[in-house]
Amino acid sequence: MDDSYPVRWTYILIAFTIVVFIAQNFTEGWEIFMFYPAYAFAYPWMFVTSIFLHAGIDHILVNMIVLFYFGTYLERRVGPRSFLLVFFVSGIIGNIGYMITSPDPFTPSLGASGAIYGVMGALAVLAPLLIVFVGFMVPVPMVLAVIGYSILDYTGLFLPDDVAHGAHLGGLVIGILLGFYLRFSTREKT
Repeated sequence: MDDSYPVRWTYILIAFTIVVFIAQNFTEGWEIFMFYPAYAFAYPWMFVTSIFLHAGIDHILVNMIVLFYFGTYLERRVGPRSFLLVFFVSGIIGNIGYMITSPDPFTPSLGASGAIYGVMGALAVLAPLLIVFVGFMVPVPMVLAVIGYSILDYTGLFLPDDVAHGAHLGGLVIGILLGFYLRFSTREKT
């Protein structure tokens, strides 16, 4: 890990998401930026714009705390370009995961969870023994936390609720794959 690298993109993404959340709460018409599986290919910007929208204060608060914790670590470890690659590709693939698993293509999805799960997946590969606090209280290695969350999200696919479990799983899977890519491409350079 390169501790000398100044973390910047994690903070920019958090700040931008907070600004969007404030604007979202004081304007109308922002629903066009949520991810609707039925309209995704007609309005392809939804794959990205929905990442920055959130359903409520608790939704954005949890996502931004988790992004701060894992994003700063991953960004220092892999650098800005690789971090942004993991974040955005995971968010986009997370939306595809939601599209595939959503029982109703007219029910929208929003939030940074798919992107954040991708960051977590990459860290599970790059730093599997990193101690994280599940529920902000129980210390476990990163790889076990990711396994636990993936089991919960897989189970959640079969239980009706308002969580986009397919987005979480899609982001996580691509994050793990990108983590392996980053791990092996870094080894080749050294």
